[in-house]
Amino acid sequence: LCRGGLAERLCRLQNRERSAISFWRHQCISDDKIPSDKSSVLIVKILEIFEECTIQVAICQQLEQSPAMLSPKDAVINAEEPILKVLFTRETAAHLKSRPQDVIHIYPPWQKLLLQNEDVPVIMNTYFSQKVLLSECSEAREKIYGLTKMLIRKNIISLAQTFRLEDLDEELHQESSDNRVACAPQIHNNGDSKQRPLALNAVNDSLLEMVESQGAVGWREVQVQVVIQRVYCLPAREGYRSHVQGNKLLGSNGGMFCRLCLLVQDAYGMFSEVQLQSLNSADDIEQYCRWEGKSCCLAGMKILQRTTRGRALGLFSMIDSLWPPVVPVKVHGQSQELEMMTTNLPPPSFCYVLTVQSGEIHVEVDEEEQISNLYQPPAVHGLKEILRIGGCNKRCSFWAQVLYQRLQTKYNIPIAQREILLFVTDSTLQNVVHGIPKVVAVSVAASCVLSMEIREALTAGSQLVFFKDALWGNGRIICVERTVLLLQKPLLCSAAGADLSEVPGSVRLDELDSTTQANSICALRGTVVGVNESTAFSWPTCNRCGNGKLELCPQDRESLYCSQCSEVVTTPVLKMQLEVFLRCPSRSQSTVKVKVWHKISIALFVLLTMLLFLQTYEVQSVLGKEVGLLNCYVHSVTSHPNCVALEEIVLL
Repeated sequence: LCRGGLAERLCRLQNRERSAISFWRHQCISDDKIPSDKSSVLIVKILEIFEECTIQVAICQQLEQSPAMLSPKDAVINAEEPILKVLFTRETAAHLKSRPQDVIHIYPPWQKLLLQNEDVPVIMNTYFSQKVLLSECSEAREKIYGLTKMLIRKNIISLAQTFRLEDLDEELHQESSDNRVACAPQIHNNGDSKQRPLALNAVNDSLLEMVESQGAVGWREVQVQVVIQRVYCLPAREGYRSHVQGNKLLGSNGGMFCRLCLLVQDAYGMFSEVQLQSLNSADDIEQYCRWEGKSCCLAGMKILQRTTRGRALGLFSMIDSLWPPVVPVKVHGQSQELEMMTTNLPPPSFCYVLTVQSGEIHVEVDEEEQISNLYQPPAVHGLKEILRIGGCNKRCSFWAQVLYQRLQTKYNIPIAQREILLFVTDSTLQNVVHGIPKVVAVSVAASCVLSMEIREALTAGSQLVFFKDALWGNGRIICVERTVLLLQKPLLCSAAGADLSEVPGSVRLDELDSTTQANSICALRGTVVGVNESTAFSWPTCNRCGNGKLELCPQDRESLYCSQCSEVVTTPVLKMQLEVFLRCPSRSQSTVKVKVWHKISIALFVLLTMLLFLQTYEVQSVLGKEVGLLNCYVHSVTSHPNCVALEEIVLL
């Protein structure tokens, strides 16, 4: 807060006010008596209690001064005094724990507000209030009632009613519940959902109004209708893992626990992230992705966090990709005839993270409803177009063919927390002549949830994968939290101008040159100028499963045995590794060191065989041989010394 500013002065005033109230209440309890000055004390008897906009409203009748031991039933009601409407803040109401028929003493400085065209005065500034027990029977009643929590009726006052807007949508949310499917993750069939319908009455279309009227504890008696913009999974925190020990959680990267999340938007353009309960398997994500674009009703929610742009960059990068709205949205406090254009609306600066309250059906999606006009499907672009996007932390969606994957080798980090590098391409990159690489590296962070279907597909061979809401910035594409990888084409995506076909024919890589960077793949051609004999070695592998840890057969010590196949290996496949030095015309000033593998390299197969096994040729006979094209992974590029270290790879 600015020193000496209005906000700082208001904060100090509120602190002094809270201190004064606490001191006054402590004094009343310690003295065990009502303050003696009763000249300006307002004594009221509560007739009815309800809540509006987090304020507790008590309909009361004013009492005359009565003896201290007078029963509430015998208290004299002043017929000349009108009925009063007394306002209590949430803190004061929690302290009083008032019920109908209770007698309350309200001490100064209370104020009476007379409203125009209203007969009932309003009493405000009721911080210094005390509930009075006037008899022993009242004390007994207080002990009994104190054990049970009183349910307070909550009146939901929409801003449309507050500002007397004429075009209230009275027909909203009148659909029959028979056409709805309860979609809390642990409930999957329609029969169960019909047996346990949401017994709710009021339906709202504003997340902000719902939060302000129901508070942070949560709402049960009302619903809010929203549009599901995105469906994804987030890694669960440690606290959430211990909280749901009895549930079967979704395992992803190395057994990471995850939970299903929805990014929803209301009719006023406000976003909220709804964190639902766990899934049974990661493959269910595709099933839930069908919810995108549908309207749903939320109930039984509670606020987990109110986050801002500075605290949740990943969440707001997703929100920014959906802003501005594609259709005009409602504006709080304005008639819809005076709607602001969506281009003039500032982007959201905060977002409520909601979570479910246990033991309830929390979300209802109308499966038969048409796609909402507010929904923004992912805009699919070609990789060539994405590489030309300016700025950073931009969400992008694209189809790409995965050519090669590699786990980052950081030995001080557990395998489950390491990044995976996926090298991808598409037809827009393969058709480029100069200036743009033909292959792009996509980093998959450990926080990005990958389904088992994606993992198995990438292991089996080259696949056409849909990357939804990846993060682009500083020349890198990163799959982080809220990024979804799918094999099937989404039901809805704006793919205008995007070529979704697989790359025809053989894939071309960029050849090694002065622009090649570490942690990339390239094609290599050159002339052998040296061989590192000290690092050459070979080992036998199983010809069936590829197991490289063969054992001597117990029955026949001259044969090899595979423990994975549980059979004798009669024709093992010999693998070899060797480092060679090449002279490349594209990097004439650099020392190019390549780690090559027998069983991989067709070009060097004959050379390695002659060198390692026949042993009738000297190294000099291998030098000067032409090699290429080899597909290689670039381990490092250094300038002092000027050296490039590569490893031969096999594309998927």
